[in-house]
Amino acid sequence: MKHEGPDATRVSGRLGQADNYHWQATPELVDMAMRAPEPVPVTLASAPQNVRIDLRRTAIVVIDMQNDFCTKGGWVAHLGGNYEADRAPIAPLQTLLPALRAAGVPVIWVNWGNRPDLANMPPNQLHLYKPTGTGIGLGEPLPGNGSHVLEKDAWAAAVVDELAPLPQDICVDKYRISGFWDTPLDSILRNLGVRTVLFAGVNTDQCVLHSLTDANFLGYGCVLVEDCCATSSPAFCTEATIWNVKKCFGFVTDSARVLDAIGEGAPR
Repeated sequence: MKHEGPDATRVSGRLGQADNYHWQATPELVDMAMRAPEPVPVTLASAPQNVRIDLRRTAIVVIDMQNDFCTKGGWVAHLGGNYEADRAPIAPLQTLLPALRAAGVPVIWVNWGNRPDLANMPPNQLHLYKPTGTGIGLGEPLPGNGSHVLEKDAWAAAVVDELAPLPQDICVDKYRISGFWDTPLDSILRNLGVRTVLFAGVNTDQCVLHSLTDANFLGYGCVLVEDCCATSSPAFCTEATIWNVKKCFGFVTDSARVLDAIGEGAPR
């Protein structure tokens, strides 16, 4: 039922958070034809071709830059894995993300953060992280700090301190190798009016790649920011990922080239 109280004639408001996609409502009219902001087209040097993107319709998705993967005392370190390798994106992201924010490009953090009850995790996903049925698996406490492995709101699932999200950033929990499966990421991007997605994070050949390929299947233009990605896998895994992204799924660039493109779009 519509509000018919004494203030109804003064009720008006924007419906939707994005400048690219919102309505304006009054008691007499819902305007679905709101004019989108002027595009900010820039040319991004990339391979196999340069691409022209609209900064107004671009977002960066940063995958799994979280304590369990990238910090001493996290789960990967507990397993004896090379967590230091996954820290490589921190420095370039510390430079790139402020510039993207200043250009109005949304920063979206996608971290592995399971429900405490693991109710949406089937056995095959549990096996992935506890293949022998022994040791510390999903949701179980780490011996050093007691944080529950890859659990939502735990230290384990938090973005590393060096890249702490800002209030305007968007955070999404994921539960699979892909950030799109069983998450609101696609809905968020569409409501923001995003058409091009920059990808960063870890691991290049696993969660970053599979999130990028799902984005490609959903119709987004996909750009891998190579120096803002890393993996603890053997070098040939990164080589194969880069080759396949350029061949099948999108484009590859680096943070310096993204910064150059942002500079092209800056007001003069």
